[in-house]
Amino acid sequence: MAGSDEEYVIIRKKQIQQRQKIVTIVSLVSFIGSTVFAVIPAIQQASQSKSAIASPSAESVLQQQAQGYELVLQREPENQTALEGLVNVRLKLKDTQSAIAPLEKLVKLRPDRSNYKVLLEQIKKQQTKSN
Repeated sequence: MAGSDEEYVIIRKKQIQQRQKIVTIVSLVSFIGSTVFAVIPAIQQASQSKSAIASPSAESVLQQQAQGYELVLQREPENQTALEGLVNVRLKLKDTQSAIAPLEKLVKLRPDRSNYKVLLEQIKKQQTKSN
């Protein structure tokens, strides 16, 4: 009888281990499933709210940049970086008339930079053609 008792105990332990594995697997699947079902609506809501937020137009961004350069130039009228940035922004905005004054100032500050002179001449030629 000792042999059958040992066999029973071994079989019983295997059954218990199988049940534990099944319960563990079911628990993991339930946990992962509940997490997924909680996360998916949150992701959808976040993506919808991002698309609802209107991104600023490129023109308004360029105008803000121009205002920033103008503020710097009020404090430092001969800041070459701000002058160059302002010229570039105004040219991107296709406001060539407003780009002439800072470009002329750049030409006076940096007469060695021929690209400023060439750009100024091109803009003035455009102005005379359009007038």
